[in-house]
Amino acid sequence: MKTTRLYLIRHGQVMNHHEFRYNGHFDVDITDIGVLQMENIAAFLSKEPITAVYSSDLQRATKGAEIIGGTLGLKPVKVHAFRELHLGRWEGLTREEGAAQFPEEADFRFRDLANTRIKGGENLHDLKNRVVPALKGTLTKHAGEHIALIAHGGVNRVILCDAMGLPMGNFFRIEQDYGCLNVIDYFDDGVKVVKLLNGGPNQELNIAKIY
Repeated sequence: MKTTRLYLIRHGQVMNHHEFRYNGHFDVDITDIGVLQMENIAAFLSKEPITAVYSSDLQRATKGAEIIGGTLGLKPVKVHAFRELHLGRWEGLTREEGAAQFPEEADFRFRDLANTRIKGGENLHDLKNRVVPALKGTLTKHAGEHIALIAHGGVNRVILCDAMGLPMGNFFRIEQDYGCLNVIDYFDDGVKVVKLLNGGPNQELNIAKIY
């Protein structure tokens, strides 16, 4: 049976991580720690038979893809459809700034995104309808191969929910730390198996952050 393996990675720590901003399509860079996280992933994946590297076209993902692709000797492919959830007019704002600028949306909660959206933005179903077809096309193109995708917390959660057959209401039950690695096997009979979730070589750093 033919199996296609996806190494699904969240980008490294972003510059404004401590400000708790809604980055969405806001194009923020990664920190030195974020670079280290991607270097750790690259070293880990260098032992795997990966044939292609894909990423979102936002720089926090492309920088990681360049680091990983450079280590693997592969040129990354940027895909617009793998961008993070678009947060409309709250892009780049904190919750406090968004509520102050748009008081009519002051009651908005991020966890409501399965059913609602910020003005001009997407909800989780919009994100799924953008990401999943792009992923299916990529997997079909590389059937039977091992590929890497460097994307975002929201994009990764959508892909993981789809792989596990979970409704979008479970989106926030899945953690995706900066620099984490997920591994999903896609079998040619349609079965999908999550082999690793929110793990990888940066897990020790992520666990240390909790305590």
